Amino acid sequence: MAKRLTLYISIALVLGIIVGFAINRSISDPVRLAEVAGYFGIVTDVFLRLIKMIIAPLVFGTLVAGIAHMGDTAALGRIGGRSIGWFLTASLTSLTLGLILVNILKPGIGVGLVIPPITASSGIEQTTFTLSNFITHIFPKSIFDAMANNEILQIVVFSLFIGVAITAVGEKAKPIVRGVDALVEVMLQVTAYVMRFAPFAVFAAVSAVVGKEGLSILFTYGKFIGSFYLGMVILWGVLIGAAFVFIGPRAKYLVRYIREPLLVAFSTASSEAAYPRTLEALDRFGVPRRIASFVLPLGYSFNLDGSMLYMTFAAIFIAQAYGIELTLTQEITMLLVLMVTSKGIAGVPRASLVVIAATLPLFKIPEAGLLLILGVDHFLDMGRSATNVVGNAVAAAVVAKWEGAYDAPVAPEVEPPHAPTHHGAKT
Repeated sequence: MAKRLTLYISIALVLGIIVGFAINRSISDPVRLAEVAGYFGIVTDVFLRLIKMIIAPLVFGTLVAGIAHMGDTAALGRIGGRSIGWFLTASLTSLTLGLILVNILKPGIGVGLVIPPITASSGIEQTTFTLSNFITHIFPKSIFDAMANNEILQIVVFSLFIGVAITAVGEKAKPIVRGVDALVEVMLQVTAYVMRFAPFAVFAAVSAVVGKEGLSILFTYGKFIGSFYLGMVILWGVLIGAAFVFIGPRAKYLVRYIREPLLVAFSTASSEAAYPRTLEALDRFGVPRRIASFVLPLGYSFNLDGSMLYMTFAAIFIAQAYGIELTLTQEITMLLVLMVTSKGIAGVPRASLVVIAATLPLFKIPEAGLLLILGVDHFLDMGRSATNVVGNAVAAAVVAKWEGAYDAPVAPEVEPPHAPTHHGAKT
Protein backbone atom coordinates (compact mmCIF):
# COMPACT_ATOMS: atom_id res chain seq x y z
CA MET A 1 0.00 0.00 0.00
CA ALA A 2 2.84 2.40 0.87
CA LYS A 3 4.52 2.02 -2.51
CA ARG A 4 1.22 2.41 -4.38
CA LEU A 5 0.21 5.49 -2.41
CA THR A 6 3.63 7.08 -2.99
CA LEU A 7 3.26 6.38 -6.71
CA TYR A 8 -0.26 7.83 -6.79
CA ILE A 9 0.90 10.98 -4.98
CA SER A 10 3.81 11.38 -7.44
CA ILE A 11 1.44 11.02 -10.39
CA ALA A 12 -0.97 13.50 -8.82
CA LEU A 13 1.88 15.99 -8.36
CA VAL A 14 2.83 15.82 -12.06
CA LEU A 15 -0.79 15.98 -13.22
CA GLY A 16 -1.39 18.94 -10.94
CA ILE A 17 1.46 20.87 -12.55
CA ILE A 18 0.13 20.09 -16.04
CA VAL A 19 -3.48 21.00 -15.25
CA GLY A 20 -2.47 24.11 -13.31
CA PHE A 21 -0.30 25.31 -16.19
CA ALA A 22 -3.13 24.69 -18.67
CA ILE A 23 -5.57 26.67 -16.49
CA ASN A 24 -3.09 29.54 -16.11
CA ARG A 25 -2.52 29.75 -19.87
CA SER A 26 -6.19 29.50 -20.83
CA ILE A 27 -7.63 32.08 -18.38
CA SER A 28 -6.28 35.62 -18.64
CA ASP A 29 -8.60 37.33 -16.14
CA PRO A 30 -6.84 37.34 -12.72
CA VAL A 31 -10.16 37.44 -10.84
CA ARG A 32 -11.51 34.44 -12.75
CA LEU A 33 -8.17 32.67 -12.29
CA ALA A 34 -8.30 33.14 -8.53
CA GLU A 35 -11.90 31.89 -8.50
CA VAL A 36 -11.02 28.69 -10.38
CA ALA A 37 -7.98 28.11 -8.16
CA GLY A 38 -10.29 28.53 -5.17
CA TYR A 39 -12.46 25.65 -6.40
CA PHE A 40 -9.42 23.36 -6.44
CA GLY A 41 -8.46 24.66 -3.02
CA ILE A 42 -11.68 23.24 -1.56
CA VAL A 43 -10.37 19.70 -2.03
CA THR A 44 -7.07 20.52 -0.31
CA ASP A 45 -8.83 22.31 2.55
CA VAL A 46 -11.04 19.28 3.16
CA PHE A 47 -8.01 16.99 3.29
CA LEU A 48 -6.12 19.27 5.68
CA ARG A 49 -9.20 19.52 7.90
CA LEU A 50 -9.38 15.72 8.03
CA ILE A 51 -5.70 15.58 8.98
CA LYS A 52 -6.20 18.16 11.73
CA MET A 53 -9.16 16.09 12.94
CA ILE A 54 -6.74 13.21 13.55
CA ILE A 55 -3.77 14.97 15.11
CA ALA A 56 -5.05 15.92 18.59
CA PRO A 57 -6.40 12.48 19.58
CA LEU A 58 -3.43 10.77 17.91
CA VAL A 59 -0.83 12.87 19.77
CA PHE A 60 -2.73 12.42 23.04
CA GLY A 61 -3.22 8.69 22.62
CA THR A 62 0.28 7.77 21.45
CA LEU A 63 2.00 9.94 24.04
CA VAL A 64 -0.08 8.74 27.01
CA ALA A 65 0.30 5.11 25.91
CA GLY A 66 4.04 5.57 25.39
CA ILE A 67 4.59 7.05 28.86
CA ALA A 68 2.39 4.41 30.48
CA HIS A 69 4.35 1.59 28.83
CA MET A 70 7.64 3.33 29.59
CA GLY A 71 6.93 2.94 33.28
CA ASP A 72 9.92 5.08 34.25
CA THR A 73 9.74 8.85 34.76
CA ALA A 74 13.55 9.03 34.80
CA ALA A 75 13.60 7.68 31.22
CA LEU A 76 10.99 10.28 30.28
CA GLY A 77 13.17 13.10 31.60
CA ARG A 78 16.23 11.70 29.85
CA ILE A 79 14.44 11.41 26.49
CA GLY A 80 13.04 14.93 26.87
CA GLY A 81 16.45 16.40 27.68
CA ARG A 82 18.11 14.66 24.76
CA SER A 83 15.34 15.76 22.40
CA ILE A 84 15.54 19.43 23.41
CA GLY A 85 19.34 19.34 23.14
CA TRP A 86 19.09 17.95 19.60
CA PHE A 87 16.39 20.46 18.63
CA LEU A 88 18.43 23.46 19.76
CA THR A 89 21.54 22.21 17.94
CA ALA A 90 19.61 21.48 14.74
CA SER A 91 17.81 24.85 14.84
CA LEU A 92 21.08 26.74 15.33
CA THR A 93 22.68 24.78 12.48
CA SER A 94 19.75 25.52 10.14
CA LEU A 95 19.70 29.24 10.95
CA THR A 96 23.48 29.49 10.51
CA LEU A 97 23.38 27.64 7.18
CA GLY A 98 20.72 30.03 5.88
CA LEU A 99 22.79 33.01 7.01
CA ILE A 100 25.96 31.73 5.34
CA LEU A 101 24.30 30.82 2.04
CA VAL A 102 22.37 34.07 1.62
CA ASN A 103 25.61 36.01 2.17
CA ILE A 104 27.54 33.90 -0.31
CA LEU A 105 24.89 33.71 -3.06
CA LYS A 106 23.40 37.21 -2.49
CA PRO A 107 20.04 36.47 -4.21
CA GLY A 108 18.64 39.89 -3.19
CA ILE A 109 21.28 41.91 -5.04
CA GLY A 110 20.24 42.82 -8.58
CA VAL A 111 16.99 40.94 -8.07
CA GLY A 112 15.29 42.85 -10.91
CA LEU A 113 11.96 43.20 -9.12
CA VAL A 114 9.89 46.27 -8.31
CA ILE A 115 10.83 47.11 -4.72
CA PRO A 116 7.72 47.93 -2.64
CA PRO A 117 7.63 51.37 -0.95
CA ILE A 118 8.93 51.31 2.63
CA THR A 119 5.51 52.42 3.89
CA ALA A 120 3.61 49.57 2.19
CA SER A 121 1.89 47.06 4.45
CA SER A 122 2.78 43.40 4.12
CA GLY A 123 -0.56 42.24 5.52
CA ILE A 124 1.25 39.87 7.88
CA GLU A 125 0.21 40.32 11.49
CA GLN A 126 3.22 40.67 13.75
CA THR A 127 3.52 38.65 16.92
CA THR A 128 5.62 40.18 19.67
CA PHE A 129 7.64 37.62 21.61
CA THR A 130 7.59 37.93 25.38
CA LEU A 131 8.93 35.38 27.82
CA SER A 132 5.75 35.61 29.86
CA ASN A 133 3.46 34.86 26.90
CA PHE A 134 5.71 32.05 25.72
CA ILE A 135 5.77 30.25 29.08
CA THR A 136 2.07 30.68 29.86
CA HIS A 137 1.09 29.57 26.34
CA ILE A 138 2.75 26.20 26.92
CA PHE A 139 0.26 25.26 29.63
CA PRO A 140 -3.37 24.63 28.61
CA LYS A 141 -6.19 26.34 30.45
CA SER A 142 -8.49 23.67 28.99
CA ILE A 143 -7.53 20.46 27.23
CA PHE A 144 -10.68 20.78 25.12
CA ASP A 145 -9.61 24.24 23.99
CA ALA A 146 -6.10 22.94 23.22
CA MET A 147 -7.47 20.02 21.19
CA ALA A 148 -10.00 22.21 19.38
CA ASN A 149 -7.18 24.51 18.23
CA ASN A 150 -4.61 21.73 17.68
CA GLU A 151 -2.20 23.33 20.14
CA ILE A 152 0.27 20.47 20.01
CA LEU A 153 2.58 21.73 22.75
CA GLN A 154 -0.34 22.15 25.17
CA ILE A 155 -1.61 18.67 24.30
CA VAL A 156 1.87 17.31 25.00
CA VAL A 157 1.91 18.95 28.47
CA PHE A 158 -1.52 17.54 29.36
CA SER A 159 -0.55 14.10 28.03
CA LEU A 160 2.62 14.15 30.15
CA PHE A 161 0.56 14.76 33.29
CA ILE A 162 -1.90 11.99 32.41
CA GLY A 163 0.83 9.51 31.45
CA VAL A 164 2.87 10.12 34.60
CA ALA A 165 -0.30 9.90 36.74
CA ILE A 166 -1.21 6.57 35.15
CA THR A 167 2.28 5.27 35.95
CA ALA A 168 1.92 6.44 39.56
CA VAL A 169 -1.53 4.88 40.03
CA GLY A 170 -0.33 1.54 38.67
CA GLU A 171 -2.66 -1.44 38.45
CA LYS A 172 -5.88 0.56 38.95
CA ALA A 173 -5.15 2.53 35.76
CA LYS A 174 -4.74 -0.56 33.55
CA PRO A 175 -8.25 -0.17 32.03
CA ILE A 176 -7.35 3.39 31.00
CA VAL A 177 -4.12 2.15 29.39
CA ARG A 178 -6.04 -0.47 27.42
CA GLY A 179 -8.53 2.21 26.37
CA VAL A 180 -5.77 4.56 25.22
CA ASP A 181 -4.07 1.73 23.30
CA ALA A 182 -7.39 1.07 21.58
CA LEU A 183 -7.77 4.78 20.81
CA VAL A 184 -4.35 4.80 19.12
CA GLU A 185 -5.24 1.83 16.93
CA VAL A 186 -8.56 3.38 15.95
CA MET A 187 -6.92 6.71 15.06
CA LEU A 188 -4.27 4.96 12.97
CA GLN A 189 -7.02 3.16 11.11
CA VAL A 190 -8.76 6.51 10.54
CA THR A 191 -5.41 7.81 9.25
CA ALA A 192 -5.30 4.97 6.72
CA TYR A 193 -8.75 5.99 5.47
CA VAL A 194 -7.86 9.70 5.24
CA MET A 195 -4.57 9.06 3.43
CA ARG A 196 -6.42 7.39 0.57
CA PHE A 197 -7.68 10.89 -0.19
CA ALA A 198 -4.11 12.28 -0.31
CA PRO A 199 -3.48 11.98 -4.09
CA PHE A 200 -6.64 14.02 -4.82
CA ALA A 201 -5.57 16.66 -2.29
CA VAL A 202 -2.07 16.83 -3.79
CA PHE A 203 -3.48 17.19 -7.32
CA ALA A 204 -5.83 19.97 -6.20
CA ALA A 205 -3.17 21.82 -4.17
CA VAL A 206 -0.62 21.86 -6.98
CA SER A 207 -3.21 22.69 -9.65
CA ALA A 208 -4.44 25.63 -7.57
CA VAL A 209 -1.06 27.21 -6.90
CA VAL A 210 0.32 26.68 -10.43
CA GLY A 211 -2.97 27.80 -11.96
CA LYS A 212 -3.05 30.99 -9.92
CA GLU A 213 0.63 31.95 -10.00
CA GLY A 214 1.78 30.27 -13.21
CA LEU A 215 5.19 28.72 -13.76
CA SER A 216 6.62 32.02 -14.98
CA ILE A 217 6.90 33.25 -11.40
CA LEU A 218 9.49 30.52 -10.81
CA PHE A 219 11.70 32.08 -13.49
CA THR A 220 11.14 35.63 -12.21
CA TYR A 221 12.31 34.58 -8.75
CA GLY A 222 14.65 31.94 -10.12
CA LYS A 223 17.79 33.03 -8.25
CA PHE A 224 16.00 33.38 -4.92
CA ILE A 225 14.10 30.08 -5.22
CA GLY A 226 17.12 28.23 -6.60
CA SER A 227 19.37 29.53 -3.82
CA PHE A 228 16.82 28.56 -1.18
CA TYR A 229 16.35 25.04 -2.51
CA LEU A 230 20.12 24.64 -2.74
CA GLY A 231 20.13 25.44 0.96
CA MET A 232 17.43 22.83 1.54
CA VAL A 233 19.48 20.20 -0.29
CA ILE A 234 22.57 21.04 1.76
CA LEU A 235 20.53 20.93 4.98
CA TRP A 236 19.14 17.52 4.01
CA GLY A 237 22.73 16.39 3.49
CA VAL A 238 23.73 17.72 6.92
CA LEU A 239 20.75 16.09 8.66
CA ILE A 240 21.12 12.73 6.95
CA GLY A 241 24.89 12.90 7.44
CA ALA A 242 24.28 13.43 11.16
CA ALA A 243 21.96 10.42 11.11
CA PHE A 244 24.77 8.28 9.67
CA VAL A 245 27.15 9.54 12.35
CA PHE A 246 24.80 8.74 15.24
CA ILE A 247 22.80 5.81 13.85
CA GLY A 248 25.26 4.12 11.54
CA PRO A 249 24.60 2.33 8.20
CA ARG A 250 20.95 1.78 9.09
CA ALA A 251 20.35 5.50 8.42
CA LYS A 252 20.41 4.85 4.66
CA TYR A 253 16.94 3.31 4.96
CA LEU A 254 15.41 6.24 6.83
CA VAL A 255 14.55 8.37 3.77
CA ARG A 256 13.03 5.29 2.12
CA TYR A 257 10.70 4.85 5.06
CA ILE A 258 9.62 8.50 5.16
CA ARG A 259 9.28 9.09 1.40
CA GLU A 260 5.46 9.08 1.54
CA PRO A 261 5.11 11.69 4.34
CA LEU A 262 7.81 13.70 2.55
CA LEU A 263 5.73 13.82 -0.62
CA VAL A 264 2.58 14.70 1.32
CA ALA A 265 4.33 17.54 3.16
CA PHE A 266 5.92 18.87 -0.03
CA SER A 267 2.78 18.69 -2.16
CA THR A 268 0.40 20.20 0.40
CA ALA A 269 2.99 22.62 1.89
CA SER A 270 1.97 21.34 5.32
CA SER A 271 4.23 19.56 7.81
CA GLU A 272 1.11 18.85 9.86
CA ALA A 273 -0.42 16.83 7.03
CA ALA A 274 2.53 14.43 7.19
CA TYR A 275 2.48 13.87 10.96
CA PRO A 276 0.40 10.65 11.14
CA ARG A 277 2.34 8.97 8.34
CA THR A 278 5.69 10.11 9.76
CA LEU A 279 4.77 8.44 13.05
CA GLU A 280 3.92 5.21 11.24
CA ALA A 281 7.08 5.40 9.09
CA LEU A 282 9.27 5.71 12.18
CA ASP A 283 7.36 2.80 13.69
CA ARG A 284 8.28 0.62 10.70
CA PHE A 285 11.87 1.90 10.77
CA GLY A 286 12.18 0.58 14.31
CA VAL A 287 11.80 3.67 16.49
CA PRO A 288 9.68 2.55 19.49
CA ARG A 289 6.28 4.20 19.62
CA ARG A 290 6.95 5.51 23.14
CA ILE A 291 9.92 7.53 21.79
CA ALA A 292 8.50 8.65 18.44
CA SER A 293 5.21 9.74 20.02
CA PHE A 294 7.15 11.95 22.43
CA VAL A 295 9.83 13.38 20.12
CA LEU A 296 7.62 14.18 17.09
CA PRO A 297 5.07 16.43 18.83
CA LEU A 298 7.89 18.33 20.55
CA GLY A 299 9.64 18.61 17.21
CA TYR A 300 6.61 20.24 15.65
CA SER A 301 7.01 23.06 18.16
CA PHE A 302 10.80 23.27 18.56
CA ASN A 303 12.46 21.61 15.56
CA LEU A 304 11.20 23.04 12.25
CA ASP A 305 14.57 22.98 10.51
CA GLY A 306 13.33 24.03 7.08
CA SER A 307 11.55 27.02 8.58
CA MET A 308 14.66 27.97 10.55
CA LEU A 309 16.82 28.12 7.41
CA TYR A 310 14.14 30.12 5.61
CA MET A 311 13.91 32.78 8.31
CA THR A 312 17.51 33.97 8.11
CA PHE A 313 17.58 33.46 4.35
CA ALA A 314 14.44 35.53 3.70
CA ALA A 315 15.31 38.29 6.20
CA ILE A 316 18.76 38.90 4.69
CA PHE A 317 17.32 38.61 1.15
CA ILE A 318 14.94 41.50 1.90
CA ALA A 319 17.79 43.56 3.37
CA GLN A 320 19.86 42.94 0.21
CA ALA A 321 16.93 43.93 -2.04
CA TYR A 322 16.68 47.30 -0.23
CA GLY A 323 20.44 47.78 -0.31
CA ILE A 324 20.77 47.60 3.48
CA GLU A 325 24.17 46.48 4.71
CA LEU A 326 24.17 44.54 7.97
CA THR A 327 27.30 44.07 10.03
CA LEU A 328 28.40 40.62 11.13
CA THR A 329 27.36 41.51 14.68
CA GLN A 330 23.87 42.50 13.50
CA GLU A 331 23.50 39.27 11.52
CA ILE A 332 24.56 37.14 14.48
CA THR A 333 22.16 39.08 16.69
CA MET A 334 19.38 38.46 14.15
CA LEU A 335 20.18 34.75 14.20
CA LEU A 336 19.89 34.64 17.99
CA VAL A 337 16.65 36.67 17.96
CA LEU A 338 15.12 34.30 15.41
CA MET A 339 16.35 31.33 17.45
CA VAL A 340 14.37 32.54 20.47
CA THR A 341 11.25 34.05 18.87
CA SER A 342 10.63 31.10 16.55
CA LYS A 343 10.03 28.87 19.58
CA GLY A 344 7.15 30.98 20.80
CA ILE A 345 4.72 30.82 17.90
CA ALA A 346 3.88 27.12 17.54
CA GLY A 347 0.49 26.75 15.89
CA VAL A 348 0.49 30.24 14.32
CA PRO A 349 -0.57 30.14 10.63
CA ARG A 350 2.31 31.01 8.26
CA ALA A 351 4.53 31.10 11.32
CA SER A 352 7.76 31.76 9.40
CA LEU A 353 6.40 34.95 7.84
CA VAL A 354 5.02 36.12 11.18
CA VAL A 355 8.41 35.70 12.87
CA ILE A 356 10.20 37.47 10.00
CA ALA A 357 7.67 40.34 10.11
CA ALA A 358 8.33 40.79 13.82
CA THR A 359 12.12 40.64 13.41
CA LEU A 360 12.70 42.98 10.44
CA PRO A 361 11.87 46.26 12.27
CA LEU A 362 14.46 45.45 14.96
CA PHE A 363 17.16 45.84 12.30
CA LYS A 364 15.61 48.80 10.44
CA ILE A 365 14.63 46.55 7.51
CA PRO A 366 11.28 47.58 5.91
CA GLU A 367 8.50 45.12 6.70
CA ALA A 368 7.15 45.93 3.21
CA GLY A 369 9.94 43.70 1.88
CA LEU A 370 7.76 40.71 2.74
CA LEU A 371 5.67 41.65 -0.30
CA LEU A 372 8.66 40.56 -2.40
CA ILE A 373 8.37 36.96 -1.24
CA LEU A 374 4.63 36.53 -0.62
CA GLY A 375 4.00 35.58 -4.25
CA VAL A 376 6.38 32.62 -4.12
CA ASP A 377 5.98 31.74 -0.46
CA HIS A 378 3.84 28.71 -1.25
CA PHE A 379 6.55 27.23 -3.48
CA LEU A 380 9.10 27.85 -0.72
CA ASP A 381 6.75 26.48 1.95
CA MET A 382 6.67 23.19 0.06
CA GLY A 383 10.42 22.79 0.56
CA ARG A 384 10.26 24.01 4.17
CA SER A 385 7.54 21.51 5.05
CA ALA A 386 9.37 18.55 3.52
CA THR A 387 12.58 19.54 5.31
CA ASN A 388 10.73 19.81 8.62
CA VAL A 389 9.66 16.18 8.18
CA VAL A 390 13.25 15.09 7.53
CA GLY A 391 14.52 17.01 10.56
CA ASN A 392 11.96 15.53 12.95
CA ALA A 393 12.35 12.00 11.59
CA VAL A 394 16.13 12.19 12.05
CA ALA A 395 15.66 13.61 15.56
CA ALA A 396 13.39 10.74 16.62
CA ALA A 397 15.72 8.14 15.09
CA VAL A 398 18.80 9.60 16.79
CA VAL A 399 17.13 9.85 20.21
CA ALA A 400 16.01 6.21 19.85
CA LYS A 401 19.61 5.23 19.10
CA TRP A 402 20.84 7.10 22.17
CA GLU A 403 18.26 5.22 24.22
CA GLY A 404 19.45 1.92 22.73
CA ALA A 405 15.84 1.12 22.01
CA TYR A 406 15.51 0.20 18.32
CA ASP A 407 12.98 -2.47 17.42
CA ALA A 408 13.32 -4.76 14.44
CA PRO A 409 12.38 -2.81 11.29
CA VAL A 410 9.54 -3.75 8.96
CA ALA A 411 10.66 -4.10 5.33
CA PRO A 412 10.00 -0.83 3.42
CA GLU A 413 8.20 -2.76 0.70
CA VAL A 414 5.67 -4.11 3.20
CA GLU A 415 3.07 -2.02 5.00
CA PRO A 416 0.43 -3.39 7.33
CA PRO A 417 -3.12 -1.97 7.17
CA HIS A 418 -2.02 0.39 9.94
CA ALA A 419 1.03 0.73 12.11
CA PRO A 420 1.85 -2.34 14.25
CA THR A 421 1.12 -2.28 17.94
CA HIS A 422 4.14 -4.06 19.36
CA HIS A 423 6.22 -0.90 19.71
CA GLY A 424 3.73 0.66 22.08
CA ALA A 425 4.11 -2.24 24.48
CA LYS A 426 7.87 -2.38 24.45
CA THR A 427 9.61 -1.33 27.69
